[in-house]
Amino acid sequence: YSTDFEVHRNWLAITHNLPLSQWYYEATSEWTLDYPPFFAWFEWALSHVAKHFDPQMLVIDNLNYTSPATVFFQRLSVIFTDTLFIYAVHECCRCVNGKRAAKDILEKPTFILAVLLLWNFGLLIVDHIHFQYNGFLFGLMLLSVARLCQKRYLEGALLFSVLLHFKHIYVYVAPAYGIYLLRCYCFTANNADGSLKWRSFSFLHVTLLGLIVCLVSALSLGPFLVLGQLPQVISRLFPFKRGLCHAYWAPNFWALYSAMDKALTILGLKCNFLDQTKIPKASMTGGLVQEFQHIVLPSVTPLATLVCTLIAILPSVFCLWFKPQGPRGFLQCLVLCALSSFMFGWHVHEKAILLAILPLSLLSIQKAKDAGIYLILTTTGHFSLFPLLFTPPELPIKILLMLLFTVYSFSSLKSLFRREKPLLNWLETIYLILLVPLEIFCEIVFPLTPWKWHFPFIPLLLTSVYCALGVTYSWLKLYISVLTERIPVRQKAE
Repeated sequence: YSTDFEVHRNWLAITHNLPLSQWYYEATSEWTLDYPPFFAWFEWALSHVAKHFDPQMLVIDNLNYTSPATVFFQRLSVIFTDTLFIYAVHECCRCVNGKRAAKDILEKPTFILAVLLLWNFGLLIVDHIHFQYNGFLFGLMLLSVARLCQKRYLEGALLFSVLLHFKHIYVYVAPAYGIYLLRCYCFTANNADGSLKWRSFSFLHVTLLGLIVCLVSALSLGPFLVLGQLPQVISRLFPFKRGLCHAYWAPNFWALYSAMDKALTILGLKCNFLDQTKIPKASMTGGLVQEFQHIVLPSVTPLATLVCTLIAILPSVFCLWFKPQGPRGFLQCLVLCALSSFMFGWHVHEKAILLAILPLSLLSIQKAKDAGIYLILTTTGHFSLFPLLFTPPELPIKILLMLLFTVYSFSSLKSLFRREKPLLNWLETIYLILLVPLEIFCEIVFPLTPWKWHFPFIPLLLTSVYCALGVTYSWLKLYISVLTERIPVRQKAE
């Protein structure tokens, strides 16, 4: 079973047995509570149902307890909470412009969007095979997006504020929400040329947004502030000592950076530029969550990743402020914020790629260029999740599920934009096709070679680095697309 079964079993036990004052101090298990308070209360609520399935799962000292009843309850709880995700998808589909002609329902943009979201391969394996509650959380995010698209700004702000206190990783996309609400809700009118009318600023609307943020934060963090435990909660939420990369390299800029450092180290040893005795034995390719010092290239600090992330996000935020372009501009900024933080963030989880893929689904049915970017990002991003399912029985399952989703994505979007130029050029097509021999080598060929015992990290390194190229390309292509959309017509003519 995935370690996340034990993570959430332990959190059920902590919140069920211990008083609030001990939730963020308990450390019997290595999987300590490191989610915001709303998620802790969510686990507390689930624990009162869990006791009717198997009370032993709620014993804190029962480490790695996995009775059939426990696993059944955990699986069932994910399915039940996914009802929020289904409702959110329904609301997102209502926001889609359905004017595009279609001969039957299977070619309608709303139907295609519903399938891309509900049957998303990454979300399916992360939640229902690997095990997590991402569907419930993404349901909150998509519902908040739908409310903003429907101009129900206060509801959208409330939902997103609540989401941040369920899982703080969504702070990555907070700039998109903040700027969009300030630009389109707090400023109530524009000039004829689309520029901001400063006199239309509404102090009432700013006050209402501030009240929502403050009230939700007070409800979540207030009890710990009263107990004097806020620093302890924050230290659990932001464990910087876990290192630059997660258990395996997420396919981002730091995967390329670390691979380059590894290559330069090997080259330096062969050319006698480096002393073998002075090189630390720790290796980022060993799959350990820990601090790590690069050998040749400068080591990366949390502050450096923060600066890089902010620099990467700023252009998209400026575009949203000066040329909001309604919900489409908001979605573009949201996806770019998610991708930028994935590219340059500290200790990024490989599953965080879904934070960009799911909202990009809403853009993929609007324009052909967005559909092309979506196909590249989803294929590489989903392929990078393969190492999560590493047992032999899971191999045919993950391959079949990804094939089904990928074939549908390509065929449906190609049909939707059949009157336009091909969604992918020849180079992009070749890059995606090469994922097939890469998978064959990593899963079938490599385990049969003697390298398996001496260099067990090779398949992981190859997968992360190759997928990082695709994710980086998608990020750059989307940024270029967004920036060119914002160029005034007269400048294009010139």
